[in-house]
Amino acid sequence: MKYYKPTTSGRRGMTSVDYSVLTNKNPEKKLIKKLSKKTGRGYGGRITTRHKGGGHKKRYRLIDFKRCDKIGIPAIVASVEYDPNRSSFISLLNYKDGEKRYILTPEGLEVGKEVICQEKAPQKVGNRMHLVNILPGTDIYNIEFLSGKGGQMIRSAGSSAQVMSHDAGYTHLKLSSGEIRMVKDNCFASIGQLSNSEHGMVIIGKAGRSRWMGRRPTVRGSAMNACDHPHGGGENKQSIGLRKGPKTPWGKLAFGVKTRKKKKYSNNFIVKPRIKKKKKK
Repeated sequence: MKYYKPTTSGRRGMTSVDYSVLTNKNPEKKLIKKLSKKTGRGYGGRITTRHKGGGHKKRYRLIDFKRCDKIGIPAIVASVEYDPNRSSFISLLNYKDGEKRYILTPEGLEVGKEVICQEKAPQKVGNRMHLVNILPGTDIYNIEFLSGKGGQMIRSAGSSAQVMSHDAGYTHLKLSSGEIRMVKDNCFASIGQLSNSEHGMVIIGKAGRSRWMGRRPTVRGSAMNACDHPHGGGENKQSIGLRKGPKTPWGKLAFGVKTRKKKKYSNNFIVKPRIKKKKKK
């Protein structure tokens, strides 16, 4: 982490990630594209998602979440770069056939190291292979749900899943939430834990920094008028006065309400549900 001197009230307590591990270079031109801003509005120009808007201009980096069409072709890590569109770092790979691609960077992957994607590859950080060939107890990331679709799970900074066992064509994975889930053995996954694990410890420090990230101000419902929010109205600091608990601005229950579909198809693959947080008394 990088800590700043309290030269101003905004700097006091502010922290950021130490980017000294990154390679000082511009992104690969052929692997970036224009990213248009939505600013939280729908087709009618009205706000459909609150607290979004502004933010610094970005270019989208094309990330290879599959790597399936490069089976057996080794690649050298050319650089480790910052990606403004995601929390983890990304790496530029130079394949032996001359092609260049971006991948998610795990902890310990450095410039000059060689990685490969195979059905059965060496158990090295950054290598990608079928789940059936990964040893139990190994940390993995960028995991496929469906074979050939590309990684959909464990893609944020510092996250990883653990291989528990192999049984009847399925691999049992323990996720960071404590949930144990079955995934088919022929799905691909990458070895390691994703980089930038300090991402969740960053203290923003001032409101302007949130605006750079595209986050607009949030106003408490209890500070609004009664016509604008179910929590509004009253004098001074009143309680929300609702028997069933907090509500959204549109009158729906906000906390403690289950939103997952009861008959979701993937429920059959959950061996053990996530650990529920105990309520404070």
